[in-house]
Amino acid sequence: MPRAGLTAGRLVAAAADLADEAGYENVTLSALARRFNVKDASLYAHVRGLHDLRVRMALLAGGEMIDRIAAAVAGRTGKEALAAFAGAYRAYALTHPGRYAATQIRLDRSLATDSPAMRRTAEVTYGLLRAYGLDEPDLTDAVRLLRSTLHGYCALESSGAFGAPRDLEASWDRAIEALDVTLRNWPRRQGG
Repeated sequence: MPRAGLTAGRLVAAAADLADEAGYENVTLSALARRFNVKDASLYAHVRGLHDLRVRMALLAGGEMIDRIAAAVAGRTGKEALAAFAGAYRAYALTHPGRYAATQIRLDRSLATDSPAMRRTAEVTYGLLRAYGLDEPDLTDAVRLLRSTLHGYCALESSGAFGAPRDLEASWDRAIEALDVTLRNWPRRQGG
């Protein structure tokens, strides 16, 4: 029988908070049960297991992140939109490291297709890149370039791996400028 007041939504939110505080890899059903002062088995009335919990965390965090990105990009185009998109992405990744880590898991294709947050992520991201005049297959390539650049920068920054004395903001700004130049001058090819 489900414990009064304990819901899947509350569990997922608490797991996301725990991920931000202790690290994504430290989110376990036992740790979550301790937060609610219940036995591990009580959680199975709300989630099917750790994988299910992590998928739900990914969807929660993905929705939060795209809401911030979409708000930042609204009414902007070109380099201004790119900088707003990237800035909101970076702010979320650095402010919510555990939630951000959850967004990096691979989701089942049908689940991603059915998720409003994932559809919105695709719409906002592809919309940003279509404004650069890109069509398939270049759109997919550009999405991969954008994601790997932003993720790589954020992962290195959050781990303290940038050791050179150069200001991180200056390097970030140059990276966004370089992305903008690349997107505006995307090499066109026939076919895929």
